[in-house]
Order: sequence, then C-alpha cells, then structure tokens
Amino acid sequence: MRDAPINLRALPQQRELIDQAAQLLGKNRSDFMLEAACDKAQSVLLDQVFFNLDEAKLQQFQALLDAPPEPNPGLERLLAVKAPWDKGA
Repeated sequence: MRDAPINLRALPQQRELIDQAAQLLGKNRSDFMLEAACDKAQSVLLDQVFFNLDEAKLQQFQALLDAPPEPNPGLERLLAVKAPWDKGA
C-alpha cells in the first residue's frame, strides 16, 4: 500500500498533457506520474556509475578504450544497408 504522499503543483497545460498520456496508457495520473518519475530517477542513478581502479588496471582500461575496434562484419553489413527512407533519394 502506498502511504508516502508526494505533492506538486503544475500548470493546467502540464496537467492536461500528463492526463492525455496517462489515458493513452490506460493509467491514472498518479500511476503515470509515479512510473515516469521512477523511470527518470533510475536513469539518473544508473548514469552515476563509479568504479575504482588501481594504476595498472586504469592503464589497461585506457588502452582498451584507445585501441582501434576489431573488425565486425555484421556491423559493416548493417551500416552498408540503405535506410528505407533514403531509397527514394
């Protein structure tokens, strides 16, 4: 059971936008806003990745990042395919 209140004020047009989106997903405003806020919060937290390396591991990691990519035939084939929206040009 949810029992921790979260209150906020919005402009009428913001509320209408949120209501329209929630309705399209078959959700009420509270469920939609809570899900959207939690998705954003999780994204922000996941972007804050930190890892600690000693000097040797840091140099190894940097060498891997600086090394040229290995050949990838599948990626090369994918990049060679023209996008469907570019076929008419």
